[in-house]
Amino acid sequence: MCGTMAVMRASRLLSLLLLLQTRGRMTAAELAGELEVSIRTIYRDVEALSSSGVPVYADRGPAGGYQLLDGYRTRLNGLTTEEASSLFLAGLPGPAAELGLGEVAANAELKMLAALPPEPRFHAARMRERFHLDVPGWYRDADAVPFLGEVSEAVWDQRPLRMTYRRWGPRDVERLAHPYGLVLKGGSWYMVAAADGGAPRTYKVARIITAELQDGRFERPGDFDLAAYWQRYAADFRLRLHTGEALVRMAPDAEGMLRHTLGAETVDTALAAAGPPDERGWVVLRLPTESVKHACWQLLRLGGDVEVLGPPELREHMIAAVARLSELYGTRQE
Repeated sequence: MCGTMAVMRASRLLSLLLLLQTRGRMTAAELAGELEVSIRTIYRDVEALSSSGVPVYADRGPAGGYQLLDGYRTRLNGLTTEEASSLFLAGLPGPAAELGLGEVAANAELKMLAALPPEPRFHAARMRERFHLDVPGWYRDADAVPFLGEVSEAVWDQRPLRMTYRRWGPRDVERLAHPYGLVLKGGSWYMVAAADGGAPRTYKVARIITAELQDGRFERPGDFDLAAYWQRYAADFRLRLHTGEALVRMAPDAEGMLRHTLGAETVDTALAAAGPPDERGWVVLRLPTESVKHACWQLLRLGGDVEVLGPPELREHMIAAVARLSELYGTRQE
């Protein structure tokens, strides 16, 4: 217990020092509020810092407070103003908290600010104040990932993970996985792992039903490149996802909605391959599709601004859907 208390106090003393380096003069009450301790504890901690040779002194009076001697700070050399500012866009608070690293990330940011020279520190602080990264897309929440902690620990410590995984098929499966890495994509976490002695595969962490860390360690392949694997996987996923094609006519003012529905890259590719518009400004496009049902659902969102020309089964689905809508809204309920 004494050792734990000593570690906690040492961490608090370091945090107090970094707060003074980062923010300049602070009152005992402000420090106590930041560190969630009593003002009396702040008095003792300041005295301990002074006794250890840290040049901290107190200004008396209503505008007083504690302050470090000018020039007392550890600096990070070699960082430009732009480089220092960009570091604070890399610390995503939501994902860090999901991984159990929220407090660690906050402390790291504080240390980084404290160590920077004045000008880069000013720009880095302004970057943090004026830019915020929100990972999940609109109209959707981030996935619930109750076993993200176990997965991240398995990745970091190279420990096997026994899990029950909910597949798209009729039943769940049990796997003994060797997790190689974690990827955050569009607000969803994915685990890249070799399971049951096979090649690396991708698992959505939100679909893990149970997870239990196993004893021992596995050997992670030295030549495995997570970023390169994910790039190949994402490209292959797009190819497997878009197995069909729709031939459509698009009204001149429907491009924005079509971009919102299918994505800018898909629409730009289709427009680049399209011929000239007709006399009314309508353009014929070839669009990649997942399935007839999914394409029907997507294209119905554009109403009368898109006409499906083919394939015949997709056009029939659209006609049937419009007929059902006409019947639904054309019947007056008494």
